[in-house]
Amino acid sequence: MEGVLLGFSIVLVIAGIGLLAAALLPRATTALIQQGLTPAIYYVTNPLLMVVLVAEIDLGTLMGVYAPVALVTAVVAGGCYALGSWLVLKRTAGQTAVGAMASSYVNAGNIGLPIAIYAVGGSAPAVSVLVTQLLLIAPVYLTVFGWCSRQAGSSQPRLGRTVLRSVANPVTVATAAGAVLALVDWVPPEAIWTPMDMLGRASIPLLLFLFGLSLASQRPFRDRALVPDIAWGSFIKLILMPLTAWLLGHYAWGLQGMELFGVVAMAALPTAQNVFLFSSQFRLPNLLVRDIVFTSAVLSLPVILVVAILLGP
Repeated sequence: MEGVLLGFSIVLVIAGIGLLAAALLPRATTALIQQGLTPAIYYVTNPLLMVVLVAEIDLGTLMGVYAPVALVTAVVAGGCYALGSWLVLKRTAGQTAVGAMASSYVNAGNIGLPIAIYAVGGSAPAVSVLVTQLLLIAPVYLTVFGWCSRQAGSSQPRLGRTVLRSVANPVTVATAAGAVLALVDWVPPEAIWTPMDMLGRASIPLLLFLFGLSLASQRPFRDRALVPDIAWGSFIKLILMPLTAWLLGHYAWGLQGMELFGVVAMAALPTAQNVFLFSSQFRLPNLLVRDIVFTSAVLSLPVILVVAILLGP
């Protein structure tokens, strides 16, 4: 229970600092901070964080039960959102794509890590989900994002280049590099590794700070036309996804005890701020993403508390 509360206190405090900074600083200064932080996180700090995290974990543990359950759960959640958005809500491909990722891509970093460490007893559940998302799930979504972004422009999309750009994005390449370091059981000298570790671990607070800044410029639920999308995405993220993880973990994989608690707790995490970062990077509609991130961050705490009571130690 302590890990659950710690994870959410981190999010609320740092995002609150960003919100306070946006309220006190001139609007032009806030815009400059956002313009500078977004590419810095995307190209520098996030990749370094993944190199450090993946390189320091055992690959056998990394690819255990948590990774396959996370993958199937994310596919089910994203697919359900896409069907509802496309067939019922009649949204565009870009809106459907960002909503699907926001409904299925969990915050396994700044919230998942403390919950995994303090409540489950180790970082393996969170890091396994992180790697699964970055190496398998994110490239698929980024490929779709690239296609949607090109469709919205004047030029026709070039699928091959879009796929290459998506697979070769900085975070995915860094995750693969960390996996190679873990495989050969080698890390660079401390004089190099320590600065990399320091800079990489700045990614989480910077992401949360950036999210707080963004909340100041646009209040949640400003676009009433998106309320059905927000409700659908939040239902999938907060109810359907952990329920799917429990069904898969218990009946398909036969998990019990801490392993079952771990997979369900990871699925119940709120939407990752990375989805907002990715949608902004590809210039896709991100108001829906921001609202689902906000809603899931607020409502996932009671969901995870219920999971901890029912399945936790």
